[in-house]
Amino acid sequence: MNFVADLLPVILFFACFHLFDIYVATGVAVAAAVIQVTYLRFRRRPVTTVQWVTLGLFVVFGGLTLALRDPLFVMWKPTIVNWLFGAVFLIAPLFSKRLPIERLIGHAINLPRQAWERLNLAWALFFLTLGGVNLYVAYHFEEAVWVNFKLFGLVGLTLLFALAQGFYLARHMIPEAVEPDVAPASRERE
Repeated sequence: MNFVADLLPVILFFACFHLFDIYVATGVAVAAAVIQVTYLRFRRRPVTTVQWVTLGLFVVFGGLTLALRDPLFVMWKPTIVNWLFGAVFLIAPLFSKRLPIERLIGHAINLPRQAWERLNLAWALFFLTLGGVNLYVAYHFEEAVWVNFKLFGLVGLTLLFALAQGFYLARHMIPEAVEPDVAPASRERE
């Protein structure tokens, strides 16, 4: 459910672009992001670092798009977000023993250290590449193609990459220690 809620500004951007134009879409998406974070704060729910960064970048780049009437600013936002993620995944290991990917999914799976390091590097490179692909689409295709790519391409590529990671994870997972079953009471009497 959080995934869909986090995509709400992007979905509204997509819909408003196709109904109106990029400027209305940008204004609606910025407003949706502000409302989303305000709602979470009002309900005293945690606002993740990712949500704060995304909101900040949306307000700055969306605001520049609206103020200067230049859609390239809002087109740069996904690249900046992805490059920031890539940089964090590359730099964080220098300052922390726990890798960013391990912080995200380490509670659910158990991997050897080398597998965590490779997985973290793969995500870093993926985010850096995704940012570059976004710029390529923004500068080499029409605005409408970029808008479709923003929703379907970026999200779709991320989901495909995450699914592909499943094969890697399956090969490297360390099985959890299994406790033997306790014999039923009737069998203990025998």
